[in-house]
Amino acid sequence: MLKPTDDSQHALAMSFTRFVEAAEFPCVGAKSALARGQMRFVVGRDIRSAWDDLRIYPNLLDLARSYRANPALFQSLVVLFEQDAGLDEQGFEGMLWDRLQSLSQKDEWLGQESDPRVSDDPEDPHFSLSFGGEGFFVVGLHPQASRPARRFERPALVFNLHDQFEQLRSDGTYDKLRSKIIDRDIALAGSANPMLARHGTASEARQYSGRAVGDDWVCPFSGRVVEHGDA
Repeated sequence: MLKPTDDSQHALAMSFTRFVEAAEFPCVGAKSALARGQMRFVVGRDIRSAWDDLRIYPNLLDLARSYRANPALFQSLVVLFEQDAGLDEQGFEGMLWDRLQSLSQKDEWLGQESDPRVSDDPEDPHFSLSFGGEGFFVVGLHPQASRPARRFERPALVFNLHDQFEQLRSDGTYDKLRSKIIDRDIALAGSANPMLARHGTASEARQYSGRAVGDDWVCPFSGRVVEHGDA
């Protein structure tokens, strides 16, 4: 397994930094992670390929371990892909789940337990991904996203620790932060994101790609099930 990387000085990472710093960008949590120096970067080649999965995974494991040692709020890992690939929203969604399935299988194959505080069933209202024993929520961005806040020049996956949301709930600031982000997103897009839901009321899997999906949507994630021979 490779060691964690630091691609924060890569041109694409610098572009993402400017994207988050822009006054109109709605997610104040991402702005806080960046301002505190707690936004990590990995730059890969192509979201359609498993080429970089073994580079991405050690960074997720390292974030999980460092968070347990110092559970400070607003820590995230941003994975950026150099190739645009020209994916529409449905195509991006498929590739997002391909990468998340591959990374989840590696986590299980390497003997990491899932976070017992969340479910690995994407239909469960308490679903989250698990890496290194910590739950993660994922935000996907790409050039063809219909929501402006999700429209970045290259495909990207932002991994946020689930426990951070629980911290915000326990100290009573979650609702205030959530309302602020929604208000800023409405100001940017002209309408609220129809996919937003509170954790525990609907599966967060519906929010990952940023595509608006109907009630009949089925998540293309089969849980933490290692196929024979998968690494």
